[in-house]
Amino acid sequence: MGLWKDQTCEARDPSEASLWKSQPNGEKINTGPKPTIRRLSSATANFDDLHLGPSVVVPPKHMEEPSDAHETAAALELAKHQLSVVGNEGTSTPSTRPETTTTDNYAFAFDIDGVLIRGGRPIPEAIEAMRVLNGQNEYGLKVPYIFLTNGGGKTEQERCVQLSRQLELEISPAQFICGHTPMKEMAEKYKTVLVVGGEGEKCRDVAEGYGFKDVVTPGDIMKDNERTTPFRKLTDQESQHSRKRNFGEIEIEAIFVFADSRHWGDDQQIIIDLLTSKYGRLGTTSESYDEGPPIYFSHNDIIWSAEHEHTRLGMGALRTSLEAIYESITGKKLVSTVFGKPQLGTFQFATRLLQQWRKDTFGINKPPETVYFVGDTPESDIRGTNEYNESSLSENDWYSILVRTGVFREGTEPRFTPRATVDNVLDAVKHGMKREMGKATKKKAMAQSAVDGEAMIEEHPITEAALDGT
Repeated sequence: MGLWKDQTCEARDPSEASLWKSQPNGEKINTGPKPTIRRLSSATANFDDLHLGPSVVVPPKHMEEPSDAHETAAALELAKHQLSVVGNEGTSTPSTRPETTTTDNYAFAFDIDGVLIRGGRPIPEAIEAMRVLNGQNEYGLKVPYIFLTNGGGKTEQERCVQLSRQLELEISPAQFICGHTPMKEMAEKYKTVLVVGGEGEKCRDVAEGYGFKDVVTPGDIMKDNERTTPFRKLTDQESQHSRKRNFGEIEIEAIFVFADSRHWGDDQQIIIDLLTSKYGRLGTTSESYDEGPPIYFSHNDIIWSAEHEHTRLGMGALRTSLEAIYESITGKKLVSTVFGKPQLGTFQFATRLLQQWRKDTFGINKPPETVYFVGDTPESDIRGTNEYNESSLSENDWYSILVRTGVFREGTEPRFTPRATVDNVLDAVKHGMKREMGKATKKKAMAQSAVDGEAMIEEHPITEAALDGT
């Protein structure tokens, strides 16, 4: 496809009028060169490198030349770039179908924890599943894929580097849609915000990367007033990374729980302080309990699959706990907003990305006919896939597949029923590909039957007399 280059160059500027051509229908397409895809080693790639333009992260052993995974990773990176730069309009489309073994009819979307990774290590079948999607299969076909994860607290770029190392796979940041990805659209609405969860200061980095102008962490609040949390004090390292502020003079406009809390007691105390405050000013108490800032959660998973043999409590459990505490104190229900799976916006964004990829690559301005979503959690993965597929928002078929390697266990009845249940992600990939090949064979047979029927009519035309029975 001509997407790979070793050298770095700047992405094109869509404001350059000389690159744009008007079509008879009024649409403008860009006729200039596409931005260069930068290839970065997963061993050395850092945060700054991945923000300099469209990039893919490559295991060191594949740095000499593109791997089997490069075509999908690079094409989706360009599609994400197009969505962010030109808003899905004015995109150049190929005049002829490119020579490629990648299908445009269907794609896969994967949850990560419990499907591809468990406890920081790849599930054995995951690496083979990626090989199959990247062309090492009996059909000689490549299938595009993206990752939809509720896991947060890290940038999409950091998750990309991490997964590339874990699966030894060439991946682009555009293939990641995290639970907190839609939160970037709130950056223009709020100035001073509290971000909660994650390791160290990473959530602050994510929020600032999204464009939030003034980001506060629980550590900042504890540093300003050490009596905020009576049962724990900041460590020397935490205090060093926290920012000294005078919160008696600051109004916090919104609360964002970006990732799972590491210190539930501290975070819950600070969140409750703000929810019951007057206009987000710490040290005040609202008489009506209707003046506190809004709160947003990046997902609502009650449990998730970690390294422990049993599932662990997640952000949804924190939300449930906060709701109970808030109602106990105020007598009112806590109103909150949740992103991530199973919220339909996550699937809608994924559909737009895949549609842009198909338009850029094949000139077809529609999403792939089928997207196979592979997950391990019935309450988020399967529920979200099914509800989106049945909603008026869906323009294609989202097909849910449940694996037994994560939250779900054999012998239990999932609350939300998948369209297929398999042992692991490799079986899920094979199931989807086999189903698609069956559909293609049936379609081909129907087309051949129609051709044979037309040939028979030409050889033995039906006359009006025959139709009249005379």
